[in-house]
Amino acid sequence: MLIGIPKEIKNNEYRIGMTPAGVRELVSHGHHVMVQRDGGTAIGLLNDHYEAAGASLVDTPEEIFATAEMIIKVKEPQPEECKMLRPGQLLFTYLHLAPDPEQTRLLLESDCVAIAYETVTDAQGGLPLLAPMSEVAGRMSVQAGAHALEKAQGGMGILLGGVPGVAPAKVTVIGGGVVGINAARMAMGLGADVTILDRSLPRLKALDEQYGPQLKTLYSSVESIEHEVTQSDLVIGAVLIPGAAAPKLVTREMLKKMKNGSVLVDVAIDQGGCFETSRATTHQDPTYEVEGIIHYCVANMPGGVARTSTFALTNATLPFALALANKGYQQALIDDPHLRNGLNVHRGKVTYQAVATALGYDCLAPEQAVG
Repeated sequence: MLIGIPKEIKNNEYRIGMTPAGVRELVSHGHHVMVQRDGGTAIGLLNDHYEAAGASLVDTPEEIFATAEMIIKVKEPQPEECKMLRPGQLLFTYLHLAPDPEQTRLLLESDCVAIAYETVTDAQGGLPLLAPMSEVAGRMSVQAGAHALEKAQGGMGILLGGVPGVAPAKVTVIGGGVVGINAARMAMGLGADVTILDRSLPRLKALDEQYGPQLKTLYSSVESIEHEVTQSDLVIGAVLIPGAAAPKLVTREMLKKMKNGSVLVDVAIDQGGCFETSRATTHQDPTYEVEGIIHYCVANMPGGVARTSTFALTNATLPFALALANKGYQQALIDDPHLRNGLNVHRGKVTYQAVATALGYDCLAPEQAVG
């Protein structure tokens, strides 16, 4: 199979869909890989590294989209990339379609086959291609929140861990999944007073057993969210419903009861955000203020640590990329129901129910699409 790795073009996005090691693996299985020149240079993955691994370097994305059978990316295709996709061409990347009607429309119009990293599952019910970026984003959320709390950044001027004689910051994490756990770990490591909310009692029990009294756990309800948010210095939104738009759990009215200069970090922004007042921002201009509260809503947060993120992501995606290349996408999806769960768009049809529900499309069952 001819596989193309274009350079990412989203604002301040320096990750790349495959490392030289991944290229070497695919080439060793008899596949051909094209990599856009300088696609990984910003994170130390040089053109020479890709050539030594067996890749062909090309100068423009147009060359890749015009000829590759499978496109492997990191972020969702931008409108100009969607318009280069060809009928039947396979796209393997993050999509986050539920809150993005324009991208969905363009993918449907392209007649391509699009598999989303974020809805591929595993035997334990997890999301193995989302997990590594969730780990990064969870850890970064505390780093970003701590910075935003500094007075020069618009925050109230609080050190997350405090100092002897001065209380630490109060941090509330909404959601006890991969993002939430990693955020809580980082915040506890910095000495903050941390509470995590979730609707799963087994998850709260597991967290209590793992961390003991260092981490407070609360069942998530409208009342408990409002109480904790209004008392907090830093709130991290870490809620995920796979493939679906994130629920709006923190309202503008709650913001009015918070302390001026408090900070909200919305890690769910890729799926539309879990704060009513959230709107996507970039690493170039990461924060804005609503009701005196600083919002950090960067939609590609792991892109800020692009080298770490690239290696973490491609370690997870490579086995699936190999299966798609070795078998062809139809056989690979037939053989692996967990990879099949990643199929979001197939030849002009939406094939993921949560996306169809969010955007008002009919849903074609993925089994029918590839059967």
